[in-house]
Amino acid sequence: MGIDLPLIWAIVIGFGIMMYVIMDGFDLGIGILFPFVADREDRDTMVNTVAPVWDGNETWLAFGGAALLAAFPLAYSVILSALYLPLLLMLAGLIWRGVAFEFRFKSDEAHKPFWDKAFAWGSYIATFSQGVALGAFINGFPVVNSAYDGGLFDWLTPFSLFTGLGLLVAYALLGSTWLIMKTEGALQQRMKELAKPVTLVLLCVIVFVSLWTPLAHPAVAERWFSLPDLLFFAPVPILVLLATVAILNRLQRDAHASPFVLALFMLFLGYSGLAISLWPNILPPSVSIWEAAAPPQSMGFTLVGALFIIPFILAYTAWSYYVFRGKVKPGEGYH
Repeated sequence: MGIDLPLIWAIVIGFGIMMYVIMDGFDLGIGILFPFVADREDRDTMVNTVAPVWDGNETWLAFGGAALLAAFPLAYSVILSALYLPLLLMLAGLIWRGVAFEFRFKSDEAHKPFWDKAFAWGSYIATFSQGVALGAFINGFPVVNSAYDGGLFDWLTPFSLFTGLGLLVAYALLGSTWLIMKTEGALQQRMKELAKPVTLVLLCVIVFVSLWTPLAHPAVAERWFSLPDLLFFAPVPILVLLATVAILNRLQRDAHASPFVLALFMLFLGYSGLAISLWPNILPPSVSIWEAAAPPQSMGFTLVGALFIIPFILAYTAWSYYVFRGKVKPGEGYH
């Protein structure tokens, strides 16, 4: 029995995407929360909580794109053709946000408000574009003769716009709970006040997506409510509800780290629900990972490189978070 290279690569890419969502999610969430915090010193503290790690968080985005090209070139070509505009907007938002991140520390007082707005807008555009791309991915792509057979704006649907807004809420929750863990005083209290309604809004978003998806896609509904998939999927909504209650409870009890961990768990549940709904298709609704896979020789060769580099990425990421652990106080910075 041979090694199932497409399956291994699907797990590797899925892991990379999950790491990106987890690590860059709270990073983008800080920019999303900027309009809700007026004090300049508090904004500086918010940014300083991620200043040592923010660019390293995006390593996983580059890794995911390169891995998709290496292992599933058909999926890479179709996804980029179908989602050209939202992905271009996402990259533009990330670049604009990155520039603003550095310039807001170095600009004079007259220009700092401009770079604050740029940082927030870059975060909103990048996050919304990611959510739109996710919604379009769930809706699926028409593929004919191994090529995308849709239009330039097929991604623009009510469902994809809703998932774009939903991801803004999800990243806002990650950002607020991250700041609860990393800050103290008035800023931490402000984040606690924001985290409670954001948690409830995110629960509503998850409920809407969970109802909308099977209604719009009969194949997904059939998978959810048929055995044995029902056994895998049934715990997900229960755990989402329990995680929501736990977050609200920990916020009420003045906990610092556990709301962030629970928010990560809540997003992981949504991610796992998506995987259960679409598996084994890498191009919904009908192109599987085995149909989209590169030649075995290519997959085997690139897998060696991927498995070699991933431990290094994990090691330097863990080390950077360890070195810069603890609370960030006003006035402390890394610029």
